[in-house]
This record gives sequence, C-alpha cells and structure tokens, in this order.
Amino acid sequence: MAGVQLLALLSLAVAASSLSMGAQATTGPDARKVGVYELKLGDFSVKVTNWGARLMSVVLPDSKGNLADVVLGRDTLAEYFNDTSYFGPIAGRVAQRISRGRFVLDGKVYHLQRNDGKNTIHGGGTAFSKSAWTVKEYVGGGDSPYITLYYRSFDGEQGFPGSLDTYVTYRVSGPYTLGVHMNATARDRATPVNLLLHAYWNLGGHGEGIGRDVLGHTLRLHASRYAVLDAELLPSSGRVAPVAGTPLDFRAPTPIGARIRQVTGGKVVGYDANYIVDGEPGSMRPVAEVRDAASGRALELWANQATVQFYTGNWLNHTEGKGGEVYNQYAGFTLETMGYVDAVNHPEFPSQTLRPGQEYKHDMVFKFSF
Repeated sequence: MAGVQLLALLSLAVAASSLSMGAQATTGPDARKVGVYELKLGDFSVKVTNWGARLMSVVLPDSKGNLADVVLGRDTLAEYFNDTSYFGPIAGRVAQRISRGRFVLDGKVYHLQRNDGKNTIHGGGTAFSKSAWTVKEYVGGGDSPYITLYYRSFDGEQGFPGSLDTYVTYRVSGPYTLGVHMNATARDRATPVNLLLHAYWNLGGHGEGIGRDVLGHTLRLHASRYAVLDAELLPSSGRVAPVAGTPLDFRAPTPIGARIRQVTGGKVVGYDANYIVDGEPGSMRPVAEVRDAASGRALELWANQATVQFYTGNWLNHTEGKGGEVYNQYAGFTLETMGYVDAVNHPEFPSQTLRPGQEYKHDMVFKFSF
C-alpha cells in the first residue's frame, strides 16, 4: 500500500510540474502536444502557445501602475484551434497574399491551397498558424525568460516545394522589452520564405480600453514609401509610391483615425497597407512608434525586414475575445514586418527564395513604456 501511495504522489508531482510550465488542459487538434507558456520578468508577463507559435498575451502597467493585457485574442486554447482572425500566430511559409495561389520557381509552376478567394493568404488554410510546434527550450523566469519553438514544414505542404526547418524564439528582457526572432533553413529544395507575426495590439488594455477602438492611438511609421495594392490587396502593378500627400503618411505622429475614412480601394474602410521601411533591409532599424494617451502606454518596434503591413482590424465584427469582451472594427492594429507582398510573382521585388542550406532571419524587438 505504501508503494502505491508513493507512486500516486509521484504522479501528482509530475502533473504539477507540467502545469507549472503553463500547460493548459484542453481538447482539439494535437491537444496533448499543446500548452501555454509564460515568460515573466517582474510585472511584465508574456504568454505564448506552441499552437501556431502564437503570442497570446502581453501584460504590463499603465501610467498609474494598473496592469492590463494589450494583445487581442481568446481565453482558451480550444478557441484558438478554430480561430479565423489570426490572433497572434506566426504565419508562413509565405505570409500575406500570393496572387491566384501560384508562382514559378526555377521554371516550375507551383499551385498552392487558395484560402482567400482566388488567392492564398498566410501560407494556406492549415499552415504554420494551425500546427503544433515543438518546444525546444523553455525558461519561464530569471533575467531573460525565453521559449524556442520548432516546426518542420514538409515538402509539398500547402503546395510549397522542399522541407523547411523553422525556429521562433520569444524572449523577454528589461525594461519591458519583447524580442521575437524567426529563422528558417531550406533543407533539400529551393523554396520561398516570408514569415510574420500577426499580433493585434490595443495599448488601452483589456478591462480598460479594449471597449475603445485604436483610432485615438498616435502612430509614427518610419516609412516614406508604400507598395501600391489593388482591391484584392495585391501589388499587381509592382509600383512603389511615396506616402507624401496621401492618407498613408504617418511619418509624423498622427492619430490612426485622423484620415482613415480617406483610405479607399479595399473592400472595407481602414488601413491594410504595405509600407517600405526606411533604411537598409537586413539591418535592425526603427519601424514604428505607437502611443495611447489615455493609458500612457507606448510601443516602439524595431525590425530587420524590408516592409511592414499596417492593419487596423477592419474585418473584426462582433468577434468574441478575452474575458467576455467583443472586438469590433478597429479594436486593434497589427504591425507585421516581413518581405514584400507577393514577391514570388514580382521579379522587381527582392527575392524571398532560399536555396538548400541557406537561412532566413527575421528579428523584431518591441519596447514598451508607460
């Protein structure tokens, strides 16, 4: 009997250890392989799940010391399994849109899964964002908490050629800094790669400001040019134009809503624009600063990518969110650093092709203040 009791106690200890890593019991695709992992440094907390290598929450104080989560999303993992709003995942193998779900590489035509009308978006319907990644390393506390996630994208996944080894590391450091580091290596065949983090932000925070939209947030973008997109949000003309004199000009700090009604060309009113970040692609440089005057919170983004997609949650419509809140249009914004949209079909844009053994590197740093 004593042996049985000891075994039971050991089993409970193992279960408690698993839960201390943040594993959240649930049911759904690969549920036994999916958990929630917290990175905590003082009163700064970040939660990540390996389902889609997804950023679930970022909690930090406002100017009065009140803590709130500034990332839109869901309450439970089960809800993320069926998420269609792309709350917080890593999107790939090629994020954003690919015209007509096809491209030519080395003389061969590749046909992809179309999940955005006639086009492919964010790699296809069951791509990186809807897969269980492997937790390679996890340190939840200390001076620099981090988690590294791994995903093997197989040859032919969603129609893309070659297998691809992909790693994403989320790292918290002080004061109130979150680094997101993505790298991928082509294993056996040439393939295009263009990853992004699709996190929605509202610096007002849940329980405080999510009821407000982000139109009052002040935005500055370090971008003097943008890729001209058509009604399908594709750069069909291949043109790059100056932002000067357009409602896309955020070179000086400007409320997001100041000119949003002047943005035309899309199917709904709002920003979903691809900006060319000033400076040299491949080098870390400032991308954007955002401030919410009501809470005092501010976000500064640095990255090494060529472009940033600025999106204002135009399609959010009575979307169930965290804590019973409902997200409506403009409830959050995204700043998705990446390569040029649809570069696989535009030789005038920088190539996104990796040859076997070549490595893709994408670094982002979010610096918060209040």
